Amino acid sequence: MKKILFLFIAMVSLCAQAQNDTTASVDSVQVAFRFGYLNYDEALKAMPDYGLVQEQMATLKTQYEAEQKRVEEDFNRKYEEFLEGQREFPKTILLKRQTELQELMQKNIEFKAEVRRQLADAERQAMQPLHDRLAQVLAEVAKAHGLAYVLNAANRQLPYIDPAYGQDVQAEVIAKLSE
Repeated sequence: MKKILFLFIAMVSLCAQAQNDTTASVDSVQVAFRFGYLNYDEALKAMPDYGLVQEQMATLKTQYEAEQKRVEEDFNRKYEEFLEGQREFPKTILLKRQTELQELMQKNIEFKAEVRRQLADAERQAMQPLHDRLAQVLAEVAKAHGLAYVLNAANRQLPYIDPAYGQDVQAEVIAKLSE
């Protein structure tokens, strides 16, 4: 029984010592890790090519909107013609035109969905080089300052940042992006 009690006490003291060592190492790691923070959206908008991408997207959107308007006007014209002549059309012509209008409406709905998808894809592709460049600059700044990571502080997602651990890298990142 004494052996069991002795082993139990030895294990408890070893566990307590290991816990103290772990706590000490966690404290030293917390002090060693520094981080940076910035507003990612503001940094992105400060890039010289951001305005150009936005102009290209606006032009593309305008072209798609013009086509959607043309398609809508075409549908409305055919629908008005259908309404005007529906009393005079024989049943087979009436059914044929109804079917044509339904198909046209379905194609319009599909076209609008495709436009939304293509606009989203085009924006993603146009913005990708900007995101890549920003990631490159963030990595350079973080390495230069010995930062473990950089956080996005946009939209008040970080309500408190202790300046002893965190560093605002916004101005430096924007300056490097403008070079």
